[in-house]
Formats: sequence, structure tokens, C-alpha cells
Amino acid sequence: MLARGKSWGTALLERFHHPAQVVVTGFLVTILTGTVLLSLPVATTAGDGASPVEALFTATSAVCVTGLVVTDLDERWSMFGELVIMALVQVGGLGLMTIATLFAILLSGRLGLRARLAAQVETKTLRMTDVRRVVRRVVAFSLVSEAVVGVVLTARLIIGYGEAPSRAIYLGFFHAVSAFNNAGFTLWPDGLVRFAADPWIILTVCVAVIVGGLGFPVVFELARNWRRPRGWSILTRVTVAATVVLLAGGTLVLSAAEWNNPGTLGALPEADRLPGGFMMAVMPRSGGLNAVDVGRMHTESWLVTDVLMFIGGGSAGTAGGIKVTTFGLLAFVLWAEMRGETHVNVGHRRLPDGTQRQAIAIVLLGIAMVTAGTFTLLAMTSHTLDRVLFEVVSAFGTVGLSTGITAELPPAAKVVLIVLMFVGRIGPLTFATALALRERTRRYELPVERPIVG
Repeated sequence: MLARGKSWGTALLERFHHPAQVVVTGFLVTILTGTVLLSLPVATTAGDGASPVEALFTATSAVCVTGLVVTDLDERWSMFGELVIMALVQVGGLGLMTIATLFAILLSGRLGLRARLAAQVETKTLRMTDVRRVVRRVVAFSLVSEAVVGVVLTARLIIGYGEAPSRAIYLGFFHAVSAFNNAGFTLWPDGLVRFAADPWIILTVCVAVIVGGLGFPVVFELARNWRRPRGWSILTRVTVAATVVLLAGGTLVLSAAEWNNPGTLGALPEADRLPGGFMMAVMPRSGGLNAVDVGRMHTESWLVTDVLMFIGGGSAGTAGGIKVTTFGLLAFVLWAEMRGETHVNVGHRRLPDGTQRQAIAIVLLGIAMVTAGTFTLLAMTSHTLDRVLFEVVSAFGTVGLSTGITAELPPAAKVVLIVLMFVGRIGPLTFATALALRERTRRYELPVERPIVG
């Protein structure tokens, strides 16, 4: 019997012991639902239905906004299957708890404590009173952004490529959802390679990926205070600074490495190579859409891309990875330690010790997952370390870029990538926390002893 005034959604959320458990369970249920829908004969062009592993892999890749596929989307899946994938990407990008919280607001107009905490885990809001307002703004901002990108892409496909209006609308809005949610799915077999010299397509997609990957708290703060950088929070300062550095550095390094490679940037006119290098730096943020053949990139470019994919995009956005905020905060921790300072300061604010430990834990858990995944795939396949590492980092960072070996992997190896995509989407720390049945607070302090480090 539901308590008076509570919706079924709120009551369900409040049954869990920890809000992180709601996030994990919600994503699992959505993935399983997608798997069932993609297993139906109507979901495939041949009408034979996808195998359990293929359906599970594709559903996980969509919900976790990764973009890794085992078959070409337009060739394998029917329009029904593609629409299911598009819907799963939308749910995964917005965050299942964001949508669930919105429904709870609409149905009951009130939220319980545990429901608000569950929404906080997904949206990274700092105060429970902000949850309702933030959820509404997140949904509205996402849909408006996708609509704008969809209109631009649709118009370009009609005017520049002669696509029929109905087909152009379908392609434009599918790729708008994919780009803004950093999903990496595309209905063209070669990705965006055919548009590598088209700035209207490339720059529009890049802007969508960057905005979606910045993180909603950062986007909202920039919209309010973009003229007063001194008033920005630590989150916004670190995210913006790290994003600019990674995009600029990645563009320069990848452009230099691939400038004369006939398989990638070398095939483009010189005027289009730098924009191509920019897209190569943007997509490892978690975008996953490629304008060059990733499988023909130099090995050193794969390594740089591995680093960018592992770092990912902003917190509380559609991007994956350990997040640029985590990377930036650890840079400040390192700088403070090198200077011998007792506290870590960012601007005119001090970074709490708990935040530093959380950043370190996320990085170490990420490294552990990538190492374990790489070792397992090397044992299961005959592919080289550089290619296997690239696929593993792409799965963990929910990026979707591939050197071309994903479709060739045995079913067991695909299951490994499924696990990596799932953990990478919900976050290593959230996943670990969700597994804890209860929290323990130590009621005493032990004597301090300083061991030798290094």
C-alpha cells in the first residue's frame, strides 16, 4: 500500500538503501529492456532477430552512450531497431534517474528524501532543493540543443547533398541525438568520413559533442556568469581550463602526427586537415564519431587518443571517462605536492581532502578496469596490444571509436566490453558504492604513522 501523496515511482526509489543502487538498477533494467526489443524479428532488416549477445551488446552500447557496434547500423537494423537504439541513447544520455525524477515530479508533485538523493547522484547537484529545478532544465536544454543540431544537419543534407526531406530529417535528428549525447552511433558505414571536408557537418557535430560533454552544471553556470570568470566555481574553472588544454593540445599533436598520413588527414586538402585534426581531438572526449579511418591512424596517434578517451569529458554531462574535472583536480594536487603546500588550492578556494581521495579512487579504479579488460582480451584473442588497448579504453570511456576489431571478437570478449561500457557509464566509484550494502562510520581515530612513499 503506497503512502498517501506518494507516486509509485517515488515509492520505488525509496525502497533502495543507497541512491547509487537506484542508478545501477535503473541502467540494468533499461539495458535488458533494450535487449529484448532488439531481439525481436522486426528490429532487424532480415527479420531474423539479433542473437542474445548482439542484442545485449548493442543495447548496452546505446544506453551507455558508447557507440561500439558489431554490425553496421543501417545494414543490420530496421527502422524500428534504429529508433529503439535512438531512444536508448536518449535515455542513457539524459540519465535514467533524471527522467525517472521528472516523471515522479509530474505524477506526484513531490519527492521523498531517497528519491531526491537518487537524482543527485545522476545530476551531480549540490543541494537537494536544486534537484527539481535542475532536472527540468537538463531535459529542456537537451531537447532544445538536439533540435537545433537536427535542424542544421537536416538543412545541410537537403541543400548540400540532395537528400529527400523525409530521409534528411531522419538522418539529421538521429545524428543530432547521437552527437549531443556523445553516443558515437552513425547510420553511415564509414562514419562521417564522407563529410570530412564539410565544415557545416563537422563543426556542428563537434559543437554538439563539446556542449553535451561539458556537463550540465558547467553549461548552466557559464550561461549565467560567462562574463565573470572570477566568480566561477571550482567545477567550472577546472572543467573549462582542462577542456581547452586537452582540445588544443590534442588538435596540435594529432594533426602533426597524421598530417601526411594518406590513410587519414593526408587524404584531405591542406585547408581541411586542421579542422580534421580538431575533430580527431574532440571525438575522444566521448563523441565517438569519426571523420577519418581510425584503423589507419599511426600507432602514436592511437596512444594519444587512448589518453584523451580515458580522461573523457565533464562531470554530470553525456561524456564518459574519468572526467576532465578529475584530471584537472589531480593536476592541482600534484602541483601542491611539488611545492610542499599542506593544502590544495584552486583559485581562491581550498579543495577538500575528501574530494582529493575521490579523484584518486576514480583514477585507480579506472586504471584497474582498463588493465583487467586489456589482459582478458589479449588472452582471448590474437590481436596486438595497441589495438586491444584502444578498444578497451574506448569501451570504458564510452567513446565508441574502434580500430575495426570489435566485430571480430568472440562472444566472451564482447561480454568483457559490455561490462566495461556499463561500468564506464555509471562511473567506477558509483558502481563500487552501489555494491556496498551499508555505510560504516568509524567512531574512533587510530594513531598516525607516516610511511616512506616513493
